[in-house]
Amino acid sequence: MAHEGLWEQLDKLDRQKTAKRAKCQYRSDPERYVITLLNTEYVVNLSNKEIFSEQSGSPPAAAEFLEQLCLLTYLINAQDLPIANKLARPETLPGGQFFFRGLHSPPTEKLESAFGQCPERLYKVSERFGAKRCEFGDASIELYVLPRIPLTIVIWRSDEEFGARASILFDQTAAAHLPLDALGAVVNLTVKALAESS
Repeated sequence: MAHEGLWEQLDKLDRQKTAKRAKCQYRSDPERYVITLLNTEYVVNLSNKEIFSEQSGSPPAAAEFLEQLCLLTYLINAQDLPIANKLARPETLPGGQFFFRGLHSPPTEKLESAFGQCPERLYKVSERFGAKRCEFGDASIELYVLPRIPLTIVIWRSDEEFGARASILFDQTAAAHLPLDALGAVVNLTVKALAESS
């Protein structure tokens, strides 16, 4: 079974406190958490250790490996903290200057490729994820990937002088809710979803 160690950690935690920390719902019979990831509702079933999405009009779909990782790690680690409303670059988070480099660098080039020619398309594409518009760059959004994890994505248009640029920013509290590898997974999931929707 994928993520067996994470399931074991989650199973030991108080159900009601976990739901409060993670800002999600706990339901019994069967024991499960109901939590939103990228504006899609997921059921994390503790009884049979399965995770699947529930969307109206669609049959339940099993969560993929990265989605499972993000949901389980978030349920284990999330803290009952208010959003700071202060943006932070990945490398400015504690330990981020060492983690977010090389293979773990944020995949901004995918955003530049998808939206650099027409940044405004970011608004249309991100509607389905419940994003809200921001006032940075040529186009920017704030998107809640998980209930306590907003990402801010900024696109600058390419022109004759400069290529397109993109930034991915966290709220300053992000590292309190997820370890850096899981924050990296959250970023990759989000960028993939936006790029594929473009």
